[in-house]
Amino acid sequence: MENAAPRLAVAPPRPVTLPVAGSDAVFPVGRIFCIGRNYAAHAAEMGHDATREPPFFFMKPNTAICPPGSDYAYPRHSTDVHHEVELVAAIGRGGSHIEAGAALDHVWGYGVGLDMTLRDLQSTAKSMGRPWEAAKSVDGSAPIGALRPATETGHPTAGAITLRVNGSLKQQGDLGQMIWSIPEMIAHISQSFTLREGDLIMTGTPSGIGPVLMGDLLEGEVAGVGSVSVRVR
Repeated sequence: MENAAPRLAVAPPRPVTLPVAGSDAVFPVGRIFCIGRNYAAHAAEMGHDATREPPFFFMKPNTAICPPGSDYAYPRHSTDVHHEVELVAAIGRGGSHIEAGAALDHVWGYGVGLDMTLRDLQSTAKSMGRPWEAAKSVDGSAPIGALRPATETGHPTAGAITLRVNGSLKQQGDLGQMIWSIPEMIAHISQSFTLREGDLIMTGTPSGIGPVLMGDLLEGEVAGVGSVSVRVR
C-alpha cells in the first residue's frame, strides 16, 4: 500500500505539554534551550564577567518539564540543589539563521520557569571539564507555569522578575538587565539549531540564587507575564 504509515517498533512517548492560561488549549513542548549567565550580577556571583562573553546556552529535554500542579522531587543523588527563576519564551514558528530584527515573529508567547540546578554535580563537572547535563537536564528540573500568548503579554523588555522561598524574597531583578535580548538569543541559537514550533528558551536568571530544602515553597513571578509555584518534596 503506497504512502502507508510506518509501523512503529515501540509505542511513541506521550506528548509533553504546558497549559495556556485562560484556555483549554495546551502548548506542546519540544526542546528547551537555556541561556547561561545573561544577567551581569548573576555572572558576577558565579565568578564570571559576562560583559566579555558571547552568549552561550545548554539544553534540557522536554522530560525536564515539571508542569503546574506537580511537586519538584529533590534528586536523591544531590545534596545542593539551587533555584534559578527565568523568563521563558515559547517558539510558535520555526526557522534557522533567523535575523534578530525578525526574531519576535517566531515567538508565540511567554511564561515563567525555574532552572533547578544540582550545584554540587555542576561544580564537579566544571572541575573535570565535563558537560553539565547531569546537573541541569535531569527529570523535573524545569518547573514552568502556564504560558500566555504574546498577543496578551506583548514582548516584554522590562519588568520585575522575582523568586520567593517560603514567602521570603530571594531573587530580584528586571528583564531590562538582561545582557542579551530575546531577539539576539533567537538569532544566536538559530545559527546552530533549526528552531521548531514548541521549543522553549529559558532566558537566564538574576542574582540571588541559592539552595532549596525539602518542604520549601518556591514562587517565581515576572510582572505582566505570569508566575510559577512549586513545592519541594
